[in-house]
Amino acid sequence: MITHHSHIGTAAWSDLLRLLKDARVSELRGTPKMREVRGRSYWYDHYRIGTDVVDRYIGEDSEELRERLARARDLADERKASERERARLMRILRAEGYLMSDAGTGQAISAMERAGVFRLGGTLVGTQAFRLYEGELGVRIGFGQSAMTDDIDIASFERLSLALGDRVEEELAEVFSALKFAPLPSMEKNRVWRWQQTEKSTLVEFLTPSFEEGEPLRDLPALGVSAQSLHHLNYLIAEPIQVPLLYRSGALVQIPRPERFAIHKLIIADRRSADPDQLKARKDRAQAEFLIEVLSEERPEDLAKAYEDAMEKGPQWRARLEASLSRMSETRARLDALR
Repeated sequence: MITHHSHIGTAAWSDLLRLLKDARVSELRGTPKMREVRGRSYWYDHYRIGTDVVDRYIGEDSEELRERLARARDLADERKASERERARLMRILRAEGYLMSDAGTGQAISAMERAGVFRLGGTLVGTQAFRLYEGELGVRIGFGQSAMTDDIDIASFERLSLALGDRVEEELAEVFSALKFAPLPSMEKNRVWRWQQTEKSTLVEFLTPSFEEGEPLRDLPALGVSAQSLHHLNYLIAEPIQVPLLYRSGALVQIPRPERFAIHKLIIADRRSADPDQLKARKDRAQAEFLIEVLSEERPEDLAKAYEDAMEKGPQWRARLEASLSRMSETRARLDALR
């Protein structure tokens, strides 16, 4: 049964998201400048530091971003009041029972946000993203096993990372070191894609889409890290959305669209079918089942489009979807009703 958050909570969440988007623009140091990159338009903060010219990436061109850039000066003047209002909204969301990030996870993700990971195309995936659909969809997820994890997974397109021509403001190795994370060795010398917190079990991993079998680690120049290549990830992180991370006064992060997340979970649940430990596969199916139940009622057109897009990817995609749905009769019925 779907339980919705109150109108007070959903309004507070929406206001927090608006203020966090405003805050990103309020930090401009120079003049907004638009640049064409591979047929797409991106905005940069254009300014000088001494004799050097800096173009700091802001975001992809959109009507919403252009409107914010037009109000950049006013938003800068309102920054202090905005910070106080964000703190107030977080108190409301806490009182309304929204899932809050624990201290360790919140510190790590917000530190990456300050460094520019999400501004530069990083997308939070996995269970940490699933928890944030509570606000995006206005429904209670609760503290069940499907919403619990110590892992933080960040995915990004290698081509986007190359094209942006910008880089994180602080090296992530230094960010993680300050939080007592240590790099984990990989098969490829001098390339790091995972960090483990030495005092806790928290693990941060960087991922990128794979388009061929056996692809090696890839570099994400904008983030200054390497990433593990994974199949089906390009489908998941296409057209991501921005949402608040509920920690302290909030942080603006990027996550997959919920309908793509749900369908992707059906696919990877079958990919895990050969694993000796089936807990992750069951967790994948539980997250997909929950989101598909909500989306079939709240956003059926979006869910239908995401499902159809996956089915059109080819026979291997359809086979994996069929294998997972063969275990999920109610979920199958909901998806069939959309076609």
